[in-house]
Amino acid sequence: MTNLSVALATYNEENNLTECLESVKDLADEIVIVDGSSEDLTVKIAKKYGAKVLVKDNPPIFHINKQKALDIASCDWILQLDADERVSQELKEEIKKVISLPEKELEIYQDNLPDKKLFLRHQKLIEKRDGAIGSEGQYVAFFIPRLNYFLGKYLRYGGVYPDGVIRLFKKGKAHFPCIDVHEQIAVNGRVGWLQNPLYHKDSPSFARYLERNNRYTDLMAKQLHDQKKPNNPAAAVSYLFLKPVSWLILTQIRHKGILDGYRGFLFSFFSSLRFPIAYLKYLKNSKGN
Repeated sequence: MTNLSVALATYNEENNLTECLESVKDLADEIVIVDGSSEDLTVKIAKKYGAKVLVKDNPPIFHINKQKALDIASCDWILQLDADERVSQELKEEIKKVISLPEKELEIYQDNLPDKKLFLRHQKLIEKRDGAIGSEGQYVAFFIPRLNYFLGKYLRYGGVYPDGVIRLFKKGKAHFPCIDVHEQIAVNGRVGWLQNPLYHKDSPSFARYLERNNRYTDLMAKQLHDQKKPNNPAAAVSYLFLKPVSWLILTQIRHKGILDGYRGFLFSFFSSLRFPIAYLKYLKNSKGN
């Protein structure tokens, strides 16, 4: 086998988990799931696939349960997934190849990635936001590009792709700090990329998208409160007008979101609305305190 653990944290994922585990059942030596006390059939489905299941509470910072799954995993390599992600046959074969390559051949493989320039450009943007990722030395972790599903189509423009996430890494070489809901996983070693995408079906319906967006704007509002953002006319103009308009222009024009058709426009438009919605929630919560 591959000496690979697949690790997940779940909560009420009965509608997603079967497809996810079906896509990795012939790849993993073990499947490890930490479940946040789901109230549906999530745990039953997990056990059907022979997963090691640990039931805990469901903390606001979901990375806490993700880290617990990493701690339980026993193989040399870990593939960390979310229940709404799917691993294609091409990605499975690439994972098997990469974790078996000696370091010198891995260097050559990284140098010859077809989309290397795109991936490294995306990584620079992530590091600008989150700080330096990884360190020198041998390759111990890999970004996987994601294709995000929206209204019946996987989006490729508008800054949505490659949406790189570090999901494949050596046991003990990566961990979640568990400080912030949007934090990047920390890596002790060099980080590379895989070429084949991970399929992310986080918004199979518009209702699901709005549900997730509502949770996200709640978190943004809380962050504005914790950061003591100002409540004045300048801040109002920024969050209610400048930020959403600049985001729409950035994603539709500079990042060519228009090439994804009406879905790309709707995704950019509703993404831009997170700024005024979060700010209005922040104002409402501030008045209530």
